[in-house]
Amino acid sequence: MRGKFIIYQMMLRAFGDRKCVSGGSYNVNGSGKFDDVTDERLKEIKKLSVRAIWYTGIIAHASKTVFHGIQNCNASLVKGKAGSPYAIRDYYDVDPALATSVTNRMNEFENLIKRTHAAGMKVIIDFVPNHIYRAYSSEKNHFGPENFYLLNEDLHLPTELKSNYKESPAKATGNDCFSPYPTLNDWYETIKLNYENRDTWYQMFEILKFWAAKGVDGFRCDMVEMVPVEFFGWVFPQMRKLFPDIKFIAEVYKKENYQIYSQNGDFDFLYDKSGMYDTLIDILEGKESASSLTSQWQSLGNLQYKMLNFLENHDEQRLASDFIIGSGKKALPALIVSLFFNTAPFMIYFGQEFGERGMEKEGFSSLDGRTSIYDYCIVPSIKRWIQKKLNTDETLIYKEYCNLLKIATVDDIFTLGKTFDLGYVNPVSEYFNPDKQFAFLRAYGQHAALIVVNFDDKEVNVRVNIPEHAFEYLNIKQTKDINSIDSVPLKIAQYNGVVNYI
Repeated sequence: MRGKFIIYQMMLRAFGDRKCVSGGSYNVNGSGKFDDVTDERLKEIKKLSVRAIWYTGIIAHASKTVFHGIQNCNASLVKGKAGSPYAIRDYYDVDPALATSVTNRMNEFENLIKRTHAAGMKVIIDFVPNHIYRAYSSEKNHFGPENFYLLNEDLHLPTELKSNYKESPAKATGNDCFSPYPTLNDWYETIKLNYENRDTWYQMFEILKFWAAKGVDGFRCDMVEMVPVEFFGWVFPQMRKLFPDIKFIAEVYKKENYQIYSQNGDFDFLYDKSGMYDTLIDILEGKESASSLTSQWQSLGNLQYKMLNFLENHDEQRLASDFIIGSGKKALPALIVSLFFNTAPFMIYFGQEFGERGMEKEGFSSLDGRTSIYDYCIVPSIKRWIQKKLNTDETLIYKEYCNLLKIATVDDIFTLGKTFDLGYVNPVSEYFNPDKQFAFLRAYGQHAALIVVNFDDKEVNVRVNIPEHAFEYLNIKQTKDINSIDSVPLKIAQYNGVVNYI
């Protein structure tokens, strides 16, 4: 895979320009549809230099909605009206709420794959290997008692659920709760799969083959640290024999597991949530110095280029929410670092490109700065984008994203180049504050770019020192003109970074 790879995550259920009320049912609020992702809208998404769309919530999952011809779910085992997209009720089906015609739902998804490919983008969906919906039911595969961890007592769900669901013996709950008494804070609607039984391995292999055969190009693999790494190390090579270009992304959080899931698990990319993401958020919130980025990337070693960088996804609070920094514009310095520091892939969560605030109380999900994954809701900025009614700030932020993403994915300096961190030669001075400014070089061949990012809330003038060693490391011949950039004064606009070509 050559160059910077941009992934666009879309929670399809929340896509569209419908009117929604807090806590509204499917019949009231409706849902985003496969058909809503039209050729025109795909072309617009492509303008962000996107190379793959991660369609989140595609596989059939538990909900409180009744669809003709589909077995109803036990309402007490569903969070919110729409339910969690990670409580899979049938690995071999798509969610009927996403279809214009329920009986034609799989064809509609297959057509979405074709449209996405025709627009020049790959398709990624979720693979949820750790757990399934507690009342899972599928005509194409059957999990027996041997596929679960059975406990020595009947299931006792939280009394607040007022559930009539019976399970005897109880099965371990999805979040590694090996108690027959899961709490409201547990993933009580799910049960954990048992990989001590080899049959589970083969069943999951068949599921991956099913979706890849439909044209799915990659899988974002959910909560991989709760699944034996040996399974991934076995199944991915099998998949690549059949689908050589297939890609796998690991949702991994513990830094000590990065190397394990990269090597033994054979993942192509790994979440860098506990690394670059957490560090950048802390810097934006004033909890960390910008200089902490240096130790962060150094700790990754040879994994730096396999990490999936992001600033938002369905689990995290929106950057522009009141819980983070309150403005999409103020988050641009973090975008520049995450996007330009290396050649690792970068992911956008739909609406992020407009500075989506996520400050709605959608129903089951409280006012938490996130776009709910449990409710039939919308993303306000996406609605305005579809209606061509973006406000001034949203338009400005979108233009910044388009411009920066294009540079990052087109210029060889950023798609193939090496990086030199300038932090160690720019200590505190009248012209540089390492708590608020971060500077680095990118170079390819005899061309280079100097990137200086300002995390301060005011405009500053800086001078950046560039050591002779930087040119040696980057294999740049030191002409007179290049030497003149040492300690060049740069003006940095408020909240923005500057990309200067040498």
